[in-house]
Amino acid sequence: MTYQVQFLRELKAHGFLEIVMRQETKRDFTLYYHDIFEYPLTDEEVTVWQPGKKLGGELKKRVETEKKGGYSFLKGKGRLVEERRERESISKRKIEMAKRGVGFISTIPTVKMVALTGALAMSNAKVDSDIDIFIICKGGTLWATRMFTIFLLDIFGIPRNAGGKVDKDKLCLNMWLDERDLIWGRTDRNFYTAHEIAQIIPLVNKRGTYERFIFVNRWIKDYWPNAVKILSEEDTKILVGKSKKNHLISKYLSILVSLLFEPIAFRLQYFYMKSKITREVVTPTRAIFHPRDWGKIVMKRLTQV
Repeated sequence: MTYQVQFLRELKAHGFLEIVMRQETKRDFTLYYHDIFEYPLTDEEVTVWQPGKKLGGELKKRVETEKKGGYSFLKGKGRLVEERRERESISKRKIEMAKRGVGFISTIPTVKMVALTGALAMSNAKVDSDIDIFIICKGGTLWATRMFTIFLLDIFGIPRNAGGKVDKDKLCLNMWLDERDLIWGRTDRNFYTAHEIAQIIPLVNKRGTYERFIFVNRWIKDYWPNAVKILSEEDTKILVGKSKKNHLISKYLSILVSLLFEPIAFRLQYFYMKSKITREVVTPTRAIFHPRDWGKIVMKRLTQV
């Protein structure tokens, strides 16, 4: 649905004055949300990141905004325009660095998708930022895949963060999902998690895995309806189905890994991590290493306006 059609439907349902007020509230919310990440927006981006029907009472009052050099931002934050341009330049360099490591990861048959996440996915990385990487694995192979990925990167000297460290320009493999467990839980759905999912940039996308991940998490449209294109269920099935042909060797290899190596790989890594786990998610189908609850932090900031 185009933005124009959406506007006309709202106009018919609510009337012009209410629609104007709603649009101003949405714009304020969008600019304030992105200000949390020091990220001014172009007019096009204000539309792309317009909040959806889940917008309730998060924004308690109107905020004052300004515009400079084609970017909108909160009043008094004009310095962010130049900072964003600098971070875009920094991000380009980091993305090229990421591609080298991702190139090795992509050769692993049980890797289905590798994507950039976090600030780098928005081209908003700072000089001292690391490189957040999200990996989806073939069903039943997550922990064996993770073990082999780490071994491969270390063998070829690809810098990576480990043990909770955050060193600049190093890969941070902080989110792993089994392709059988892609749907975000209802209790973790909010504007922050929806934004993080919508902004990911797939660098490796085997057999329509990215499209499938976005489709099964289509709830993000309730938060950011214009942010990402989501294929229909039929089109997603067609894309995934076409890609499944001629992959018998990969299929049987995955079964072998799942039956022989995966249980051992999970036990070994879980035993190593057990004493260090705080709020990280470590299950047979998920490995999410986010020691800080950024969703909670961001939502708290939103309600403090």
